[in-house]
Amino acid sequence: MKAPADFAQRVVHWQRAHGRKHLPWQGTRDPYRVWLSEIMLQQTQVVTVLDYFPRFLARFPDVQALAAATLADVLALWSGLGYYSRARNLHRCAQEVVSRHAGRFPASALALAALPGIGRSTAGAIAAFCFGERTPILDANVRRVLTRVLGFDADLAKAANERLLWDWAEKLLPGTGHASDMPAYTQGLMDLGATVCLARGPACARCPLADICAARLAGNPEHYPVRTRKLVRRSEDWWLLLQVDASGRCWLAPRPQRGIWAGLHCPPVYTQREALDAALQGAAAEEWPSFTHVLTHRDLQLHPLLLRTATPHGAGAWFSADQWQALGLPAPLRKLLQQLKNKLI
Repeated sequence: MKAPADFAQRVVHWQRAHGRKHLPWQGTRDPYRVWLSEIMLQQTQVVTVLDYFPRFLARFPDVQALAAATLADVLALWSGLGYYSRARNLHRCAQEVVSRHAGRFPASALALAALPGIGRSTAGAIAAFCFGERTPILDANVRRVLTRVLGFDADLAKAANERLLWDWAEKLLPGTGHASDMPAYTQGLMDLGATVCLARGPACARCPLADICAARLAGNPEHYPVRTRKLVRRSEDWWLLLQVDASGRCWLAPRPQRGIWAGLHCPPVYTQREALDAALQGAAAEEWPSFTHVLTHRDLQLHPLLLRTATPHGAGAWFSADQWQALGLPAPLRKLLQQLKNKLI
């Protein structure tokens, strides 16, 4: 493999002419806004983040406001965005920036990566966008661009090969005399991966790297990146006991701080139907249609049941519709509670 001499400048020129410039977190060197957008965009589509980003900023306009908030408030605003460990790390990171760094984000990728929830690639993006640091990124989109251009076919399931690709990402950076190009270069790699160098059906005819791309020249761009280890999925059955009193309030409690939906409010969950039946002790519960909720590593087969009662099962508290709407709730539960609210009107 050989690094194309003009790789970085091609990316910079293309981004300035054709890259995305309309996103609300672009055109700023505010580390708080860049950091927030980078965390939200992890494993989440841009169109979804476009809805959450302005609402989050309206509620928490700076890192001090986020650090001063309760975790419950943060989870409530994050509700529906998924991957809730990001919200917990976001809150911890804000508190650390305020307590350890006087409310100012560190100006180097190395120092940024030491903060909670900020990995090497996210740290690189913040440092490049906000401080012009000459440092690489390697998110999923950029990994795809680089492996195709280089013809890098080593198995990225192996840590040594991932480190080797990081080395290549560093070699391809704009030269030391072009540090001012770093924001455009970094954004350009992201934009190419998101809009041109797609996982399926890449638009090679529109790519500024097409004539130097080893994968395109070999006719097999979809072969890259190579990762042999496949995600092992499993399925779990959860019975959700929706308990409602005569006033229409629902019985909810925070989930444990580890595991699925950690810290979010939820009705009692039973992983065995026999355990649910034992808890009900013959009480009549209305069974709602079951459905599947897809997570990264598993599929939750959710079985909701509605029980009207004044003596609820399990730890928790009663919440009216106005109250539960302000809680941090898993997306499928929020939908179920909205259905329940409509049913009770």
